[in-house]
Amino acid sequence: MEQYTAIQEIKTANTKYDLHENIPARWSPRMFSTEPLGLEELNALFEAARWAASSNNEQPWRFIYAFKGTPAYEKMVRCLSDFNKKWARNAPVLLLTAIKEKFDSGKSNYHALHDLGLAMGNMTQEAQSRNIALHHMAGVDWQKAQEIFGVPEDYHIATAVAVGFYGGDASELPENLEKMERSHRKRLALEDIVFKGSWPAR
Repeated sequence: MEQYTAIQEIKTANTKYDLHENIPARWSPRMFSTEPLGLEELNALFEAARWAASSNNEQPWRFIYAFKGTPAYEKMVRCLSDFNKKWARNAPVLLLTAIKEKFDSGKSNYHALHDLGLAMGNMTQEAQSRNIALHHMAGVDWQKAQEIFGVPEDYHIATAVAVGFYGGDASELPENLEKMERSHRKRLALEDIVFKGSWPAR
C-alpha cells in the first residue's frame, strides 16, 4: 500500500488552477486492488452515465460488462489489442462501450460519440468519488467484439474499459508498463488548446 501511495502522489496532476479534487487525482492505472468490485457499485457507475446530457435526449450509449473469472470476461480480453492484453487482466471488471449510430428516424446521429464521451465522463467522476479507477482503451477490435457479443448492425462498439479499485503492485507489471505507471502525467498547455475569438494564425 505504501508503494501504491507513492505512485498515486506521482500521478496527481499539477493543475494551473484549483479544481475539484477528483480531477487531478484521476488517472488510468494498469494495476488494480485485489478488492472485488460489487454489482451495486458497478450499477452506481452506470447510473451516473445514464444521467449524462445527450443530443435530443437520445442517450445513444450502451454497455456490456463482465466480471473476472467468467467466460464473457475472457471473450472481452480476446477482443483487446496485444498491448492491452498485457495488463487488462488485472482489472476485476471489463466493459465494452457502444453507440447507437442513428436516430429512430434513420438519420445519422453525428453526436453519438460525443454523447458517449459525456456519459463516460459522468461515470469516471462517480468512480473517482468511490476510489474506483477506470482505464479507457481505444485498443479493441470492435469488429470481433461486434460478432462475439452479438451487437446489432445499427450499434457500434467504441471502446473497452478496465474497472477496479485503485491499488495493486506496479512491480508485477512488465518492466515497460511499470515505468509508465511511475511516470508523471503530462498535458498540453491551455494556450495550445483554447483560443479566444478565433483560431490562431499559423
